[in-house]
Amino acid sequence: MAKEGKRLKALRDKVDPQATYSLSQACELLAGCASAKFDEGIDVAVRLGVDPRKSDQNVRGSVALPHGLGKDVRVIVFAKGEKAQEATDAGADLVGADDLVEKVSGGFLDFDSVVATPDMMAQVGKLGKVLGPRGLMPSPKVGTVTFDVGDAVRGLKSGRAEFRVEKAGIVHAVVGKASFGAQKIEENVAALFQALNKLKPSTSKGFYLKSASVSLTMGPGIKLDVTPLRTV
Repeated sequence: MAKEGKRLKALRDKVDPQATYSLSQACELLAGCASAKFDEGIDVAVRLGVDPRKSDQNVRGSVALPHGLGKDVRVIVFAKGEKAQEATDAGADLVGADDLVEKVSGGFLDFDSVVATPDMMAQVGKLGKVLGPRGLMPSPKVGTVTFDVGDAVRGLKSGRAEFRVEKAGIVHAVVGKASFGAQKIEENVAALFQALNKLKPSTSKGFYLKSASVSLTMGPGIKLDVTPLRTV
């Protein structure tokens, strides 16, 4: 086993692995633990009481974070004609139709989010094996399959976090940067929980928010007290 570095050991000494923290306490800890040589991301992991194998419990969505993601989000758009121009005017990094499908199929992956108009989905669907595993396939559920491409691009550029439940019933999302400070981190994390609560399936039994933790990219997980988060 690799020896734990002094930096990580010092961080672990600040966090009680057996304790659960309020969202406010956890965000204060996060802000105080940032010690890497880069601006670390804020990662959130939430275990949901759902069965992702059931289509009506396959939780997926997006949320406009109050303080954005703290990074330049690269957006490509599959669209034609006027909609292609609309996407360009909204600030999309690359816009195209069949030519863009071919480019991505050929290995181009220098982007963070994908938007497509509904009439392009037959072609974009061919990229499922490329985009799917990376969580980049456009979907109406998160507003990335739409004719309102301008609004979609602007939303993603301003800092919209997308999320989807994995097979184990866990949602992972990045909701900002350590440099935001405790207050902004807390508001972004709260926005994610608000979005998750709104998507609670009616068929979900028992507790919907079962457990959750927050962490820095290079730091230990901090367990959250999810009881108050079930009603945000």
